[in-house]
Amino acid sequence: MGQRRTQVLHTAIDLLDEVGLDGLTMRLLADRLGVRASALYRHYPSKQALLDAMVAHLVTPPDAGATLDGPWDHQLRAVAHGIRHLMLAHRDGARLIAGFHDPGEHAVASFHPLIDPLPTAGAPPATAMVAVDTVLAYVNGYTTEEQARATDPGAPSRPQRDQAFHDGLDLIITGIRTHLTTTKPPA
Repeated sequence: MGQRRTQVLHTAIDLLDEVGLDGLTMRLLADRLGVRASALYRHYPSKQALLDAMVAHLVTPPDAGATLDGPWDHQLRAVAHGIRHLMLAHRDGARLIAGFHDPGEHAVASFHPLIDPLPTAGAPPATAMVAVDTVLAYVNGYTTEEQARATDPGAPSRPQRDQAFHDGLDLIITGIRTHLTTTKPPA
């Protein structure tokens, strides 16, 4: 990625944190960079392309080639908590990630290792995909709601939200585990 393109990307992420997803406009980004809005389209052909690049940058870990260790359920838990933490680190982070169209090959590739352990535990490949997708959808939905209610004075405290998130994730993983043990083909 070119230096100027990287600068545009990082400035857009900084602006997201300042003004939120609804306030992030190409015009505001251009003003922050001291250029005309049309200049941004040399680096990103549309706002959606920029948003997708932001998602790819945020969800692709620096050690993208690293593998996860431990049983499948521990791996799913670790990733779920990590993604939630990432989303909460950025204003409207969950909405940004939910709205991606094309997160890029590196971001997509980082989720394949989550699916791989499930067939070893007895899940058919299609079930493994549904299980991982369900966990990721839960993380996104929970965190979207959490961020939407962040300014509500009656909102639960962070420790309460953390516990509720953990409890919901436990329910999903217990359901996956139960499904795996009740649908195993006869030996």
